[in-house]
Amino acid sequence: MNPLWGPDWPSVKARWTLDPAIAFLNHGSFGATPRSVLDAQQAWREQMERRPVEFLYRRLPSLLGDVREEVAAFLRADPAGVVFVPNATTGVATVLAAADLGPGDEVLTTDHAYPAVLNALASTAASTRAHISAVLVPVPLPRPEEIAELVAARITERTKLALVDHVTSSTGAIFPIGTIVALCRQREIPVLVDAAHAPGMLPVDLEELNPDFWIGNFHKWVCAPKGAAALFVSKEHRAAVRPLVPSHGYGSGLHAEFDWTGTNDPTAHLSIPAALRFMADLGWDRLRRHNHELAGLGRSLVAEAAGTAALMSGDQFGSMSLVALPEGTAATPEDAAALQARLYDEAHIEVPLMPWHDRVFVRLSAQAYNCPGDYERLAAALPALL
Repeated sequence: MNPLWGPDWPSVKARWTLDPAIAFLNHGSFGATPRSVLDAQQAWREQMERRPVEFLYRRLPSLLGDVREEVAAFLRADPAGVVFVPNATTGVATVLAAADLGPGDEVLTTDHAYPAVLNALASTAASTRAHISAVLVPVPLPRPEEIAELVAARITERTKLALVDHVTSSTGAIFPIGTIVALCRQREIPVLVDAAHAPGMLPVDLEELNPDFWIGNFHKWVCAPKGAAALFVSKEHRAAVRPLVPSHGYGSGLHAEFDWTGTNDPTAHLSIPAALRFMADLGWDRLRRHNHELAGLGRSLVAEAAGTAALMSGDQFGSMSLVALPEGTAATPEDAAALQARLYDEAHIEVPLMPWHDRVFVRLSAQAYNCPGDYERLAAALPALL
């Protein structure tokens, strides 16, 4: 029995402010922030509002520098290349703006890319007349080496950038990102790793991975407040990367430019260390094992209820698992949204239904506050709604 499912589980769940009436199986969308981390953020806000000019003008650069050191240590990254952005979508747009794309150039990605990222790519293609090349990776997933080969086979002389997920949002799949980055590096293709879900869900070692660009959210699996993400830029690209909004730090170096892009609330980023401490107190290894095992258990329960087969092996998912609904169920995105709303309104279950190609999938998340009963509840409710 996993200890987080045992006698201490109610006390663990109570550390979050989640509504106890809801079976919350959608941590993957926006995360959920523990009480103590929210308290830390409020303390930062009170400091800021007590002396706003001193805090934002005099203290903030040093405060962000301290957070940067902790974040860089957590990611095993060079702090000189770490900057803060509000979310992964902003980080992707920042790198695309610096990519110097032109007519006929190609950006390589996969059909598992996050919809907002695909929109960013479409917008970039429209303005630069570059081409987006999306590799089709089927579900059920091929073996990791086959996924890497599918990506590498699509590199051409026109490929100027590869944008590949570490953990996919639409399907919850772990891609062999180390192999993909290495193959791109061998071909001298800059690679942006969309690691929106990786920090906290999986160990991250950017020194070993060696990407050109990497973007990760801390408000998902690290459980920091909403609006906390980090962008890493390798040394050879730092002179070219600029924030989307230039401000007072323009021309003064990577940190100065990104640390101040206008007045905003920096307390989400300042609270990342509190979130890292909270999760470390639970135990990263214990937590990741709990989440993976629970995601697997939930997959088995819900797949049996839906009458569908497993789509991935155990090493192809982390804290999110995927269950296909029967063919013909929720045939349109509107149908999927309506079914998701019914699960919430009638069964008080918050879980995303993901239309992807010609099927609809249930994407299950598992976090410390979840327990087997949450997935049993979904498995009991789903057949009648289907």
